[in-house]
Amino acid sequence: MNGLETIASAPMWAGFVGFVLVMLALDLFVFGGNKAHKVSVKEAGAWSLVWVSLALLFNGGLWWYLKGTVGAEIADQKALEFFSGYLIEKALSVDNVFVFLLIFTAFQVPQQYQRRVLIYGVLGAIVMRAVMISAGAWVVSEFSWVLYLFGAFLLFTGLRMLVAVDEEPDVANNPILRFARRHLRVAEDEHGERFFISKDGLRYVTPLFLVLLLIEVTDLVFAVDSIPAIFAITTDPFIVFTSNMFAILGLRALYFLLVDVADRFHLLKYGLAMVLTFIGAKMLIMPWYHVPVQASLAVVAVLIAASCVASLFITRKDDKK
Repeated sequence: MNGLETIASAPMWAGFVGFVLVMLALDLFVFGGNKAHKVSVKEAGAWSLVWVSLALLFNGGLWWYLKGTVGAEIADQKALEFFSGYLIEKALSVDNVFVFLLIFTAFQVPQQYQRRVLIYGVLGAIVMRAVMISAGAWVVSEFSWVLYLFGAFLLFTGLRMLVAVDEEPDVANNPILRFARRHLRVAEDEHGERFFISKDGLRYVTPLFLVLLLIEVTDLVFAVDSIPAIFAITTDPFIVFTSNMFAILGLRALYFLLVDVADRFHLLKYGLAMVLTFIGAKMLIMPWYHVPVQASLAVVAVLIAASCVASLFITRKDDKK
């Protein structure tokens, strides 16, 4: 990260990357993340609490360290930036959950196999986001006007989401899926949790591999929205990277927590669309007015909370009819 303004030293980068690798290793090899397992709501809730708690503990530790090294004012600012970025990334990741559910349903993937797909999806997402954040941070540091392009893109994306919020992706006709079926040997039968099989001396991919491919592409598409969004809060690559990683690490638990109640939060997409619209507008008006991070955090929190409450209220009202 040479040449970029960041509060992080090399040991801080190394320490956080090491933490991510250790947590992934524990998930894969200790807690059975690579094995078929049906995740209960209780288990998903517990893991969601763990990931949110770790994110908040990290933010508290970052604030404490910065207060002792660079002063309380910078420590307060960076801690607020992290929390705001984390909230935005966490909220936008809910949209991933809706699409993941649609993909798993279209392919009729049993829930005990979904866990393995998502852990490898998270691994791929971490690599892709690391590359995209590094590239984005460098571009912003070299060409600051790119932030206005980010803002215009987010404004357009948010307005488009508001108009087409009820449209669902056509999974069966996804161009990536069509390309994969044309160029890969696909074993159409069910093969449990395996991604590859050998048959008659040839190697085939299973339908579960196609699901994993769509999951990865979905996260790549959502990253195009979410990464510019956090650059509206901070251009510090360490804050951008860490808040993104904590949101991604908790994505799998969030999916299993919401999978059975996703239909009850049908208005949340409106809230997320308005969040993107607000952030895009915020970036575009920067030459004339800088919206404080505290105000951005309040607006994002209110939009998300209001859409959740409205969803639950309308759902409960419909249930009583």
